[in-house]
Amino acid sequence: MTFLAARSTLRSLSRTLPPVSGQRVRLLHLQEFQQAFLEPLESHPGITCLSLNRPQSKNAISTTLLKQLRESLEIAHYDKSIRVLILRSTTTGSFCAGADLVERRTMTQPQVTRFLAELRDALGKLESLPMPTIAAIDGPALGGGLELSLACDLRVAGHDVTKIGLPETGLGIIPGAGGTQRATRLLGPSKAKDLIFTARTLSAAESLEWGLINYISEAGTTGFDRAVKLAEAISRNAPLALRAAKQAISRSKDLPLETGLDFERASYETLLTSRDRNEALEAFREKRKPMFTGE
Repeated sequence: MTFLAARSTLRSLSRTLPPVSGQRVRLLHLQEFQQAFLEPLESHPGITCLSLNRPQSKNAISTTLLKQLRESLEIAHYDKSIRVLILRSTTTGSFCAGADLVERRTMTQPQVTRFLAELRDALGKLESLPMPTIAAIDGPALGGGLELSLACDLRVAGHDVTKIGLPETGLGIIPGAGGTQRATRLLGPSKAKDLIFTARTLSAAESLEWGLINYISEAGTTGFDRAVKLAEAISRNAPLALRAAKQAISRSKDLPLETGLDFERASYETLLTSRDRNEALEAFREKRKPMFTGE
């Protein structure tokens, strides 16, 4: 049976099997088949999870996980039903341990070079997704794991997470998956140097103070719980406007101010004739919440 046929069978079963412990059996998260996969959050239309699923290795990035991550990002890029994407782990207490060093020891130098190129491509795809993205950090995010989260628009950490950082200089290397570049753009050169030169690890609270993450969850809840609340707040807004805002903000770092203002104005004007803009005006007039469709 091919993977696609197996997935189709699982989906059919998920619709027909009886509830177990009060919950419907659904897809089994494709856990027997995939290390990274897309999964719509059924309780929150418009929110989709990109789940990392290698619990035995704390989601260390293997060649298989990387391949499936790239495939999932390619699908997500063109899926207009996704208003917000949450990057998360399927395993409580875990996020991403970075590159799979056990596998790395078996790789030839050309294989390592290819892996690094494909990892760079994957993080570029994640960063350039048209919809807002949130990393739900519920476990250590060190090295490549933190670099993965830095490619997201926003980061949320669980209250009890204690290991967030870029420790590579203590291992004789430097961050090699965008850490020196994205951390600098996020924190500024001085803080990025401090973080990388010292190879320190930060707690969730310290990361929030540094500006490395945007939110931490309340005690007794997970980063994913907080990420869903944040995604809810975002997804209530017009999808076309969210995408246009993300594009304008992303371009700001590459453009002179006046050129950036021209780009913003052009992006603004494309929204004026959208159905969602007209719906927003009608809803305001009728004193009700708008019902956006992404058109």
